[in-house]
Amino acid sequence: MSEKKSSQGSGSNIIKNLSLSTAFIIMAMAFTGMGLFMYNMGRDMGAMTTSVVQMATDVHSMAGDMTTMAGRMNMMAHSMVEGQAAMGEDFRLVRIGMQSMTRNMAVMSKDMGNMSGNMGNMSTDMHDMAGAINTMNQSMATMNNSMRYMRHDINKFSNPEKMMPFFN
Repeated sequence: MSEKKSSQGSGSNIIKNLSLSTAFIIMAMAFTGMGLFMYNMGRDMGAMTTSVVQMATDVHSMAGDMTTMAGRMNMMAHSMVEGQAAMGEDFRLVRIGMQSMTRNMAVMSKDMGNMSGNMGNMSTDMHDMAGAINTMNQSMATMNNSMRYMRHDINKFSNPEKMMPFFN
């Protein structure tokens, strides 16, 4: 029995050893799996941390860009307000210039109407003057004709012999 017992004892030792070895192998595999899991998780967490840091940098840069853009938009808004004010002033000056030009054109139109009337009066006066010159020319022709007769008569008195019909 002792042989049986010892063979049972050694069989049970082998099983026990085998069980322990299997348990050890399973534990080693579990620790290896857990180690790989932890390693991968650590690597993934590192990558995620790097991504979060990069995201924070990008957000910070974006915030700076937004601040700059807001400043530029504010400057643009002020420029637009100033530009509109300047354009409004320019349009006001154009309106004043147009009103002045319109008044000047009205005065010029009135002056041209007066000038047209004066030219019409001058034309009438020139027509009357031409008639007077014509009358004067006729009077001068009549006077010249009278002077011719008078010269002839004066010549007769200066040469009395010519008055005698037989001396001619």
